[in-house]
Amino acid sequence: MGSFSIWHWLIVLLVVVLIFGTKKLKNIGADLGGAVKGFKDGVKDGSSSTASEGNAAPPQQVSNAQKTADGNTVDVEAKTKA
Repeated sequence: MGSFSIWHWLIVLLVVVLIFGTKKLKNIGADLGGAVKGFKDGVKDGSSSTASEGNAAPPQQVSNAQKTADGNTVDVEAKTKA
């Protein structure tokens, strides 16, 4: 039952190539690589923009007067099920 040997993995790879074909696998690989690259760029941009915003003023707090100004707003914390 242990781990699979190299022959098991080669047979699985052969079956996958026969089912999907090399062209489709190449496209899937390119799409996956592009997605990973985009994710890395997004993480890098997010961390650099957060560092530059560190000097900016913090966001304003919403006061109770502003919360109750809208009649359709429901305060979830205030309602408890009895």
